[in-house]
Amino acid sequence: MAPTSPTPQIEITERAKWQAFAVAVGVAALTILDLSKVNVGLPSIEKALGAGSTELQLIVAGYALAFGLALVPAGRLGDIYSRKLLFSIGLISFTLASLACALAPTVETLLVARILQGVAAGIQMPQVLGLVQQLFQGAARGRAFGIFGATIGVSTAFGPTLGGLLIAVGGETDGWRLLFWMNIPLGLIALFFALRLLPKKPKSSSVKTELDLVGILLLGFSVFSVMVPFVFTTGGPDDDPKRWFWLVGFVLGTVAFLLWERDYSRRGKSSVVHFALFRIASYRNGILVATAYFAAIPGTFLLTTLYLQQGLGALPVFAGMVSIPFALTSAASSLIGGRIVERYGRKLVVIGTITVIIGFSLILAAAVLTPRDQTIWWMAAAMAVAGAGGGLVISPNQTLTLAEVPVSEGGVAGSLAQVGQRVGTAIGVAAVSSTFFSTLYRETSTPDKLTVYHDGFRNGILIAISLITVSLLVGLVDLRSRAKARANQPATSA
Repeated sequence: MAPTSPTPQIEITERAKWQAFAVAVGVAALTILDLSKVNVGLPSIEKALGAGSTELQLIVAGYALAFGLALVPAGRLGDIYSRKLLFSIGLISFTLASLACALAPTVETLLVARILQGVAAGIQMPQVLGLVQQLFQGAARGRAFGIFGATIGVSTAFGPTLGGLLIAVGGETDGWRLLFWMNIPLGLIALFFALRLLPKKPKSSSVKTELDLVGILLLGFSVFSVMVPFVFTTGGPDDDPKRWFWLVGFVLGTVAFLLWERDYSRRGKSSVVHFALFRIASYRNGILVATAYFAAIPGTFLLTTLYLQQGLGALPVFAGMVSIPFALTSAASSLIGGRIVERYGRKLVVIGTITVIIGFSLILAAAVLTPRDQTIWWMAAAMAVAGAGGGLVISPNQTLTLAEVPVSEGGVAGSLAQVGQRVGTAIGVAAVSSTFFSTLYRETSTPDKLTVYHDGFRNGILIAISLITVSLLVGLVDLRSRAKARANQPATSA
């Protein structure tokens, strides 16, 4: 059972709360940028280090995989000990790993450094969500998550643009190194403010201090097993079908984890995951909405970048700039959504998801129906529509997901939600990109190259639309269940 006794709040001024929040959300943006900005650097890395398709896939997906594996143990450690300490450790590690990436002499070195960078990002992120739970209540928490959602949306969408600009400045051969060099001064500045401004852990707390190492390892194995086959899916003819056997490991690991956690709780100890959290409908449905949403969005950005660079021959900087309208409209709607989520609730998320589907459909129409010299502009306009919807999904859903979660569980609850997002990202990127590339391989005999890329983009974006439709269906189910609960409330109280 999740503890329900109140957790002492740290008595600090409103100004100090927002200063601490600014530091936390700034670092979150830094880690999310590395999920998307590296995409446009892959052709440069391929030329500079002689990387193959598997290595390039791992540079992107390996970061997400390590990110996902670190989230739950880091969230639990932050809840038990100190979020400020874990945040600082993660930030230092992220900065050092970025330095190793920037200096990497071989693709193997870069891969190892990227995985370490992902682990560091996974240590930091649950502390950010836990701090928001700790610092804010009520409407203020909605505003904070609105800003957080806007920042994440901007970071995800602006990453390809920033990556393209850095490659243009640094050159086609070594410009990719600037993608990692930029993290070092920013990381050091953030560390200075984190040590000064982040609050310490309350002296008294009702949270038990056991750390369930066996449970952490079993959960980590389950997450690893479900992500690995998708990480190694490229859509090429050399994909090894044996990779899908990892899903057997996922099933066995999950069963073992559930049995262990049940026995661990029966002994009166504090398990890794308090399953009572999943009895909270808003938390459970919110995780499902976010997982499906994040399965669709990063894959769409990657697909758009690949189509514009490989299909239309656009430079990386211009291919990346197509996502700027998404970033701007997403930021604006996230801020609005954070302010009005308490009034409209899940309806806001449903409206946002429908708008994203419309935006994705317009992106597809722009890619395959417009004249080649106008395509990039029409796609940018369609991105603005999708971004307006995306902002109404991210921050309101984050607020609704954690609204009924006890503050003492904020770190691990937030990290579980992030695990869903990272797993969704791995599955979505693999599904969308492999569909794109498998179409190209299948239609190699087609004489018109642009037609082949039209077909690849169409098939990939339809996968993304299907994924975001799943998010919509979960939102509608949640909306209906809430309506039924309100309708039955008077009879129950009577």
